[in-house]
Parts: sequence; structure tokens; C-alpha cells
Amino acid sequence: MNKKLFALLSTLILASLALAACGGGGAATQAPAAGGGKVEVFSWWTGGGEAAGLEAMIKVFNEKYPDVEFINAAVAGGAGTNARAVLATRLQAGDPPDSWQGHAGQELIGTYVAGGQIEPLNELYEAEGWLAVMPETLIPLISQDGNIYSVPVNIHRANVLWYNPGILEANGVEVPSTMDEWFAAMDTLKAAGVQPLALGEQWTKLHLLETVLLGTLGADAYNGLWDGSTDWGSAEVKTAIDNFAKVLTYANTDSASLSWQDAAQLVVNGDAAFNVMGDWAAGYFIELGKTANTDYGWAPTPGSVGVFQFLSDSFVLAVGAPDPEAATSWLKIAGSKEGQEAFNPVKGSICARTDCDKTLFGEYLQSAMADWSSNKVVGSLTHGVVANDSWKTEIDTALGLFVSDGNVDTFQTALVAACTSSGPCK
Repeated sequence: MNKKLFALLSTLILASLALAACGGGGAATQAPAAGGGKVEVFSWWTGGGEAAGLEAMIKVFNEKYPDVEFINAAVAGGAGTNARAVLATRLQAGDPPDSWQGHAGQELIGTYVAGGQIEPLNELYEAEGWLAVMPETLIPLISQDGNIYSVPVNIHRANVLWYNPGILEANGVEVPSTMDEWFAAMDTLKAAGVQPLALGEQWTKLHLLETVLLGTLGADAYNGLWDGSTDWGSAEVKTAIDNFAKVLTYANTDSASLSWQDAAQLVVNGDAAFNVMGDWAAGYFIELGKTANTDYGWAPTPGSVGVFQFLSDSFVLAVGAPDPEAATSWLKIAGSKEGQEAFNPVKGSICARTDCDKTLFGEYLQSAMADWSSNKVVGSLTHGVVANDSWKTEIDTALGLFVSDGNVDTFQTALVAACTSSGPCK
């Protein structure tokens, strides 16, 4: 991140905090009044390590605020597709939950802040001292005009290639680090009668697409897709789409009927060699009782060595929250060291905070911590960092048609149109 830009933004935020301390707006910082209250928290964490991680953080909340009723309003659906549709309906009807899960980045700023649907949290950040423990990369992604709008609870990596070590060893296949190496490895596996790639439902294909774009274009050109400096109609983007089309030929034919957990499990059960999925898969594998480097291994997706494609889950305070004091209590736990240390090792993510105890985390997550602190960082499309909801929806719609007809030129034309309609390509 540009240090001058961050310094300027930090100055604006600190000034805003100072004004808030003198009686400005933002979230209340006091604990709920005697007699408790109730807080409805909306998310899409309903299965695997995700649900277990949420329950671990709820346990911390209940211990700290035993008189506050916690209402877990989770809605099932991979990557929040179903949940965000339900949430949008509720917000339009003037029936918001007290707090909800939102991805840091354009999903937050371009949707909820732009819609005037969430409150600034400057007072809470000042009271809890969070500016000192949240990473520089995150604060600008959750801020607008000097106001901070969410509490990040974690950092996830999107560009992870999960593999079955036994299958690769049995077939003399090395872990690929480039696109060409990956194609060669999958050709070898396919010839041996091994399912090369496990893939799931539509959103997992969008997730795969963003990693292939990154692996083909490189970090700088990938970033340029989202600020207008890389032409979606260029030959290099066509090469990336061609690569994506080729990757799909190695996938299971029943992908549309599988969840991300189903696809990931094919790898650890020995029924497929590779799966591209975010590192919440690590939490799922742990829940299944699988052993790192025996039942599963990991590497950056081909072409993205040295790059950390990230996303961050966060929680917000609704404008018109039914119980803002109880909601603020929840946000305190979400941003606390205790809450994040309970949540993240189970969820399969690393803390957003920089002061968590590394020894609480397993082998994969410790490697993710090292990469987060040393790699070049880029944002995820599927998980809300680089594009607002309308742009992502247009891309996803074009992808759905491409999966059906396989026409690369039509797909690329639709991606150009989506950037012109909702992105920076004016």
C-alpha cells in the first residue's frame, strides 16, 4: 500500500476519532444496560469450521455478556450468495439485523456505506484501541471520508491450491507452481485415470476464475482489472480466459451439484488430486479429522507464488439497529484478542489483529501468517474486496453463460461490458 496514502488516511481517521471523543456521532461504546437486551447477528456461517468458529466466538460473547440474548441469524449458502439476498430484502423492508457479516472492500463501501445502511464506528475504535492492532492494509478498505465502518475478524487467503499428497506421489507428479506445470500435471493424472480437479457449484467457479486471472496476468495486471489500467478486452485477458476454459476441462462433471465442502472432501478422501478453494478449507479438514501434509497439502495457486489474494470478514452496526448497545457489545468481542483467538483457529483463518498468539494456530495457518506478512497482497473478486456487488453480479452472470456455452469471445465481450457498466472502464 502507498505509505503516503495510508498516512493521509490515518490522519483523517485520527482526526475524526478526536472529534468523536468530544461528542460526535458513531457507535455507542458503553456496555448494555442492566437487564441485558438481545442482539441479532446475521451471517452465512452454517457449516464446517465456519459454524464452529462462530460458535466459539459466541461462547466468548455469552461469557462476557450473559444477560444479552444472542440470536444467530445465519443463512446457508456458499460464500454468502443466499444470505446477502435475504439481507438485501430485509434492508429494503426496513428490518435490519443489529449486525451482519460483510467483506472488507467494495462489498462494504460500495454497497452498505453507499446505501447509508451502516453506522461509523470511530468511537468504538478509539475506546478499544484497535487502530494500534489492525493491519495497515485493512483500515482503508473499511473506511470512507474519515469514518471506519466495520470490525474485521479475520484474514483469509483465496489463492490456495489444495492437493492430495498420496495421489501426487503415486503418479510422479510434483506440486505445480505455474499454469503450464499445472496443465502438465493434470494431463498426467487424467491419463492415469485419476480425477485431476474437484470443483463445486457456481460461486466456486468464480473463485477459480479469479485465481486463474491472477496466475495468468500477474499481480500488477490483475490489480489493473479493478482500477481500469488493464484492458478487459486485451489479448492477455483472452489468454487468461483460455486458461480458465482449459482448467474447466479437468473438473468433475457433477460440479453444479456439489458444495465447496463436497468438492474439498473429494481431495482428502483420495477421489481427486486438486481443489482450488480459500483457506477456510483448512478448518473444514481439521473438523474432518484430517492431518496436514498427509491427507492434504497446499500451495499458492499456479502462477501466484509470492502473492496473497486476500479477503476479510467483518461485522457492522446497522443504521436503525433494534438494540445498538447489544450490537456494540458484539462488535467489541468480534474485535477483541480473545474473540479472534477463539474464532480463527477453528474457522481456518488468521486474526485480523496483529497481536494474536501464533501458537494457537495449526501448521497451515502459521504458514499463512508468514505469507500475509511478506507476500504482495491483492484482493479477491468473489469475496468482495475489488468489486462492488453490482459489478460482481454482472461478472458472475457472464460466467454462468460461459460455463454453459464455452464461448470465450462472448465471455470476454461480456466482461468488457460489465466493467463499462459497473466498473472503472468508462
